[in-house]
Amino acid sequence: MSVLSKVDATTNLAKNNELQLLVFRINNKEDSAFYAINVFKTREVVESKNHFMTQIPSAHPLLEGTIILRGLQIPILNLPQWLGTTLTKKEMSLSNILICDFNGIIIGLRIMSAYRVIKKNWNEMHAPDSYRLKDDGVVMNDTRLEDGSLCLILDYEKLLADVVPQAMVNVHESPENILDLPMPAKLKDGEVLIAEDSKTAQRHLIHIFKNARIKMKLFDNGKKLVDYIFEMKDPSIIPAIITDIEMPEMSGFTVIQTLRKDITTKNIPIIVNSSMTGENNKREAEMLGASGFIDKTKSHNIIPLIIEVMNNHS
Repeated sequence: MSVLSKVDATTNLAKNNELQLLVFRINNKEDSAFYAINVFKTREVVESKNHFMTQIPSAHPLLEGTIILRGLQIPILNLPQWLGTTLTKKEMSLSNILICDFNGIIIGLRIMSAYRVIKKNWNEMHAPDSYRLKDDGVVMNDTRLEDGSLCLILDYEKLLADVVPQAMVNVHESPENILDLPMPAKLKDGEVLIAEDSKTAQRHLIHIFKNARIKMKLFDNGKKLVDYIFEMKDPSIIPAIITDIEMPEMSGFTVIQTLRKDITTKNIPIIVNSSMTGENNKREAEMLGASGFIDKTKSHNIIPLIIEVMNNHS
């Protein structure tokens, strides 16, 4: 599709704390809001009228059914309905389906139209406290288009957790012998620092660390994490750091770069926990100095990974 034809390589963007967003709308009203998603979570946009929808009995109300695209059976989620908008029959016939890749799971989001791809610096992404006041909030952060229009970035992980829970981590899959693992004293007695802006992912991590009886401290974005660390008298006491990639103000890649450049933090184990699981992202994280990478559907294995990484660092 032409809108997605000019997308820069993720590696170059990461080095400059930048991202690219696919901007779209969910209906045809002139005053309708703009929404966006990281282009590296998208594959293509297809016209819904060209694809037969197979309905699934007893499915979640937001799961419209499935389509077959290039041999893949893809579940289609009604994004407008999730956002409180009902499309007319005519709008449905004119709508498009945005094919996305979350943690290696391919899904389709119904949208009205793809608008354009824009490039932004992560410090141009804003996350007002109003977005975080309610646990059921669906907006993660926002940015501005050239004409000043507000563009909203949604908590797609919340949508997946609600409708396609198998696309997210199962916190009950934590290794049964987690408490029997030989745990480094620094981890047992210390506090793991985590940068994660999705409330859904935060809840998963809280559950996992509680089960493992390990202390952790959460930050809503990478900048808050880095500021906290550099205010510490002795950052070397930190057993490990976990960071998402996509975060407002400072991306996970920039977190890694910043901490690896400073003598007081360059040896702290850093693990990337992300739904952007492409090989380019994993390779870039490693090149920047990440100690490990785990995708969010496998976060239940994050404690054993921390232990492994810490043992390798000692």
